[in-house]
Order: sequence, then C-alpha cells, then structure tokens
Amino acid sequence: MPTTSGIASRLAGVRSRVDAAARAAGREPGEVRLLLATKTQDAATVLRAVAAAERIARESGDDRPVLVGENRVQELVAKAPDLAPLVAAGRVEVHMIGHLQRNKVNQVLATAGALETVDSLELARALSTRCERDGRELAVMVQANVSGETTKAGVAPQEAVALAHEVAALPGLRLTGFMTIGARSDDAEVVRAGFARLRAVRDDVVASGEPGTRGARELSMGMTGDLELAVAEGATVVRVGTGVFGARPACRARRWPR
Repeated sequence: MPTTSGIASRLAGVRSRVDAAARAAGREPGEVRLLLATKTQDAATVLRAVAAAERIARESGDDRPVLVGENRVQELVAKAPDLAPLVAAGRVEVHMIGHLQRNKVNQVLATAGALETVDSLELARALSTRCERDGRELAVMVQANVSGETTKAGVAPQEAVALAHEVAALPGLRLTGFMTIGARSDDAEVVRAGFARLRAVRDDVVASGEPGTRGARELSMGMTGDLELAVAEGATVVRVGTGVFGARPACRARRWPR
C-alpha cells in the first residue's frame, strides 16, 4: 500500500513536471489541473492522496476541487461513500474516465459529477434522458481515439466534431471538452501529433458557433509517461495514476497496462 509520505512526494514531483512543461510551452502552470487516476487504489489511499493534493494546491493559491478519476464503475461505486463528504463540501470532483456501457448509466450518475468518455450518440442520449428526468446537468467530454489503435475506445477524430455538436445540443448535458489516451509509441512525435489532433478538434468545435459548444475548451490528455507532450499541445487536465501511487501490483499491471 502506498505510504502517505510516498504519495505526497510523488505528487509534488508530478506537479513540478506539469508546471515545468507549462512554462516551457509559454503557459501558466495553473492552466493545467492534475486528475488523480485512482484505479486499483483503496478508499483510504485515495483520501490520503486528496489531502496531499489539497496541500500542494493551497501552496499555489488554487482552491479548486481535487479531481479524482475512476476507470471502472465497480470501483467508482465502492469508493463513493468515502468520497461523498468531500464531494458535498466542494473539495473533490469525481470523474468517470473509463468506458461506460449504457446499462451502467444510473450507477455512474449516482456517484460521478463528470463523464470524460462519451463515445457514441446512443450513450449521450441515455445520459441526457436520465439527467432530464432528474432535473440535473452532467458535465461531459467526447472521447476521441487519436491514435487509431483498436485497443483504445473513442470515436475517430474526424467523427468527433459531429458527435460533439450533437452531444452539446442534448438537454441535461454540458459539453466541457474532449478526452483522449495518447498513442502507445516510443516516438514522441507520434504521441504529440495525436494530442495536437485533439486540440484541433477542440478548436474546430469551439469556433463552430453551434449551440452549447462555446464552453467546450477542456482537453483531458496525457498520463504519467507522456504528460509533458500533452501539456505542450494544450492539455488542461492530465490524468496521473502510477506517477502518484507508484507501480500497481504485477497482476493488476498486466490487466491494465496503462
């Protein structure tokens, strides 16, 4: 189990990497938020990471909620009771960052404040119907597969603009931006080109003038291994797991290689 001091040290290191990358790109460090990708971590570990993230944020004058992201619905639901008081106090914002099946929409809406992985109009409509029924609004991102790898979810970049326009027009949903997973490649230029592709999609949508698209400026892209490249291409959220919590157990690492 990751120790409190280990989490705090690694988190500070990641924050320093993000800040340096932002400055190198001529950006303000505060433009880029860290999302704690808490896959396979227990609730107690997540709470320690949130506390460490809050301390680091306070030092820089950032009073925004700590972003926590879950990949699997089962884990999202299991940790929800422990995170609920922090969510209610405005200290934590929970995002679903993994693929979502329509039959699990209700579970996610009961526990998450944002969904970063809308990859079909059918899913968006299911979310909209439930949100409209409940009189609530859900922040969503369209997930694009910028690398074309068959192992990754998301729509093709050339389809993401049209999907974003349709999602933005649905009641109960607020399109906040776009999400992707970088190419699995040792070639930095290949990875960076994918992030640039998502930025271009975002810019096209924001400039389109279509209803509900003006605020779709977020770019959730970049993880522990490629966050500098993502920040250089305009990431506003980087999702970091192993960089904060350390390597996952071998059995889990084989199942979830990233």
